Amino acid sequence: MSDAHKREAEKITLAHGSGGRMMQRLIREVFLEYFDSTELANLDDAAELIIDKSRLAFSTDTFVVKPIFFPGGDIGSLAVSGTVNDVLMKGGCPLYLSLAFVIEEGFPMQDLTRILESIRATAKRAEIDVVTGDTKVVGRGEADGIFINTTGVGVILPGVDVGGRNAKVGDAIIVSGDIGAHGIAVMAERNGLKLEGDIRSDAAPLNRAVLPLLERFGEAVHVMRDPTRGGVATALNEIAVSSAVGIVLEEAVIPVSEPVTAVCDILGLDPLCLPCEGRFLVFVDPAVADDVLSFLSDLEECSNASKIGEVKGSSSGEVQLNTVTGGKRLLDMPAGEMLPRIC
Repeated sequence: MSDAHKREAEKITLAHGSGGRMMQRLIREVFLEYFDSTELANLDDAAELIIDKSRLAFSTDTFVVKPIFFPGGDIGSLAVSGTVNDVLMKGGCPLYLSLAFVIEEGFPMQDLTRILESIRATAKRAEIDVVTGDTKVVGRGEADGIFINTTGVGVILPGVDVGGRNAKVGDAIIVSGDIGAHGIAVMAERNGLKLEGDIRSDAAPLNRAVLPLLERFGEAVHVMRDPTRGGVATALNEIAVSSAVGIVLEEAVIPVSEPVTAVCDILGLDPLCLPCEGRFLVFVDPAVADDVLSFLSDLEECSNASKIGEVKGSSSGEVQLNTVTGGKRLLDMPAGEMLPRIC
């Protein structure tokens, strides 16, 4: 059977939206066949638009998380944080936000007002204005409670040029905090698991860390990415391929909290593949790496930031993990649907 006929017979599965290898294939081999935008082909978290000589960051995202309320957040705070952070990852200062809702008939008004209050509080924290929106109501059984789409616009800071294609050999790779908490918090709430330790989603807007970082270190910052669906593993593989470089990680210094580690050990999950909604990866010139790490560590929300690896000269687009046991293995994108409906 030809590739074209195979594709015609193929069906969309949850794995196509999980952030791993199948989602990347769907984007690159299907969606990009129909659109020839250079900005879209970059596959960054946001597009850079030039309008009257102003550089704007523009991003959109749709949130279908289940359950809609979880420890540390809800679909409303997640929707604002997710789009704000995508604008930030392009070097933009978020300014304006749109909100669009798809609501299932019978959805409790009390839950809707709770979500709206959360959106208002998170937007205030992110210093972004909700300026337009849309609401659609569908019949019972035609949606799963409520879905939210957000679109964000911001102005890219002067002298800043960050993107997935900008990683340079020698760059230090820093993560802003411990990883995996969002994925575990949502999964536990969804499945009614009673976990030891206070595992709460890390979902939060990143303005207070990212904007001062860019203002201070500017051109020394080459790439930023928030490791959402597919986690750190997917984000780093995307960057390695886009920049045609190799990446080497040191497992021993990757920050993972003890409660998240315990759950991963019990359930056989890899924290590097778990989504984060309030963390970011930053690739910086090695000459400023220590200063960047010190700067982030002084911020409350980034107190356990860590340098976790560096960019090597290989053009293979591979990510290598040096394990705590002294071995080496390739760190690939997740192959299946480890945690669907996570954002």
